[in-house]
Amino acid sequence: MKHKKYLFLIIFNLIAVLYLIQPVPNLPDLPQSVKSSLPGDTIQISHVRAYFTNLSRAEVIDFYRTHYRGLGRIIINHPPEKAKEIFVDTIQSYYLEEFILPFKESLYINGFEWENDVFTKPEKRIANKLIYENQTFKSKVTIRTFSTSISQRLMMLLLTEAILFFICKSYQFGRQLK
Repeated sequence: MKHKKYLFLIIFNLIAVLYLIQPVPNLPDLPQSVKSSLPGDTIQISHVRAYFTNLSRAEVIDFYRTHYRGLGRIIINHPPEKAKEIFVDTIQSYYLEEFILPFKESLYINGFEWENDVFTKPEKRIANKLIYENQTFKSKVTIRTFSTSISQRLMMLLLTEAILFFICKSYQFGRQLK
């Protein structure tokens, strides 16, 4: 029985290490869009890119769902107000989605559709019209990634296993006291 536990741990750790050392997906530019060079959309905020586009929310999310794959990927729909915490406090937002590759990276996708801006009265939305390089766009999509290094990933794996080991031993000790 003890040998099976050790064999399971060895196999689990090999699979986990292989997962953790694989690179994260390299995201291509959003198709049918114009990459923004406005301040705050390039190097001013680390790991940020922005695009002006006429793609719908569903098309944008489907694009990133297709190109941002990984084992155990989790997708979370956040309230748009949270975009101010992730990007800058002046960012406009209609939707905010997060794609998580556990222990590896998070990708935040913020979309602002000026015609659907819930924070502006309908009669005043025209003031938020998106014009970039003499073209009018329906939306602006801003993405930001938060990644970890391979050493950080491996340390988190080790820490998680240590915590789980401690919890299991504490549970076993508690059962012996009964």
